[in-house]
Amino acid sequence: MSKPVVNIWGTPEEAARTAAPAAPWDTKWDLGNRHTGSGTAWVFYSSRGEKTLKRPVILSDGFAPGGTNVDDLYDGLENGQYPFISTLRQAGFDVVLLGFADRTASIIDNAVIATECIMRAISEREGDARLTVGGFSMGGLITRYALARMERQQVDHEVSTYLSYDTPHRGAWLPLGVQAFAHYVKDNWGGIGKPVLNSFSNLVNSPAARQMLRWHLETATGTTLDVADGQHQDRTDFLEALEQVGEWPQRPRLLGVANGTDTGAGNNIPAGDSAMESYGPRLVSRLDAQGTGSRTVARMDKPGQEPTEIRTTGFPELDGAPGGLFPQAPALKDAANFGIAAMLAGRVNDTEATLTHNTSTFVPTISAVSSDRIDNHDALYSKIDSERSDLHDFKCATTNEGHTTMTRELGEWIVNQLKEA
Repeated sequence: MSKPVVNIWGTPEEAARTAAPAAPWDTKWDLGNRHTGSGTAWVFYSSRGEKTLKRPVILSDGFAPGGTNVDDLYDGLENGQYPFISTLRQAGFDVVLLGFADRTASIIDNAVIATECIMRAISEREGDARLTVGGFSMGGLITRYALARMERQQVDHEVSTYLSYDTPHRGAWLPLGVQAFAHYVKDNWGGIGKPVLNSFSNLVNSPAARQMLRWHLETATGTTLDVADGQHQDRTDFLEALEQVGEWPQRPRLLGVANGTDTGAGNNIPAGDSAMESYGPRLVSRLDAQGTGSRTVARMDKPGQEPTEIRTTGFPELDGAPGGLFPQAPALKDAANFGIAAMLAGRVNDTEATLTHNTSTFVPTISAVSSDRIDNHDALYSKIDSERSDLHDFKCATTNEGHTTMTRELGEWIVNQLKEA
C-alpha cells in the first residue's frame, strides 16, 4: 500500500524512520498567533524563478499528532504513485500547502488559520484568477468551515473551486474496541515516560478526534453502546456551528474524491471476525470486527481486575464497508488501527499478539462524498447515488485503498477538473 498523504498515527519519537527529503518550497508564510493558534503555509510557485502567485491552489493538512512537517506532507503528495504537486505546477498552478502547529486542535480553531491563509493568498496574487481551496482528510472540514463562515460574514474569499480529499463529511469510523483498548492500555500501563503507551489514547481524546469521529469512547469503562448514541458533545457542537454558517460554502464548485469504491464493494473483513487477540501474563484481550445486532466488540482482562467488555447494538458492518482504509504507519511495521492495538498488546505482554485484520475502513465512501449517514447499513454497501451527494462532482477509487493515498486515478481527475474550470 502506498504511503498516505496524512499519516494519522504519526511517528513516535522512539520509532526509527528515514527522514523524507526536503520539500523544495519557494517561500513560506507564518500564520496565526499565540492567542488564535498558529500555522504555516509553504508556497510552491508554478515555475522556477517565479516570485508571485497567479493561480493559487491551497491544500490543507489533516488530522495527526503534533504539527505539520512539510517534508512529510510534500513527500506523500509528490513521491507516491502520482507526482501531484509537480503536475499541478506544470499545468500553471501555484501550490500552497497549509499546515498547523497542532493538528489535533479544534477544527474551528484551525479554520481561523485557513482563513488567514486564504486572505494572504488574495493579497499576494498577481491578476484576478480565482482560488482553489480544500484539504486532505480533516483538512477538507477545516477549509469547508472556513469558506462557509467567510460567506456568512460577507467576506469575499474569491474561491471558485472547493476540493476535499477523502474527507469525513459525514463522520469518520474508528472501531470502538480499538478506542477502548487504547484507553485501557494507557490507564493500566501508561504514564510518565511511556509515550507510545499513551499516544493512541491521547489522540482519540483530542479535540479534533472528538469532532470528527461519528462514535467516540472517552474511557475504557465497560459499556453497551447503541448505534444512536456515542456522539461526543464536541461533535454535536461542531455540527451545530457548521449548520449556523450554512453547512457548505455556496459560491464555489464543490469537488471531492474518495479512497473507497462507489460500487458498494467492501474490503472483505467479515463482520464479527476476530481482528486481534493477545494472550499474556499481563493482558488477555480480543477485538472483533463490527457486526450488526448485539455484539461484543472488545474484551480486556488484566489479572486481579474484573474483565472489561465493550458491546454494541444496532451498528452496521462498518469495518468492512467501502471506504478509505485507516493508514498504515511505516515506522511501526505498517501497523494500522487493529495493528496498533496488536503492537500495544505486544509491548504490554512482551509477546506477539495474533493479528488477523490490520486495518479497516476509516472514512466510508458515503462520508467522503457526503451522500448518506454512515449508520445506514444499506447505504454503506450500495452503489453511490450521485444525486444524493452534497458535492457537485466527485471521483471514487476503483478499489478500497489507504486513506489519503495519492493515486494516479484520483490525482489526474483532480488536475483535469482544475484545468477545465
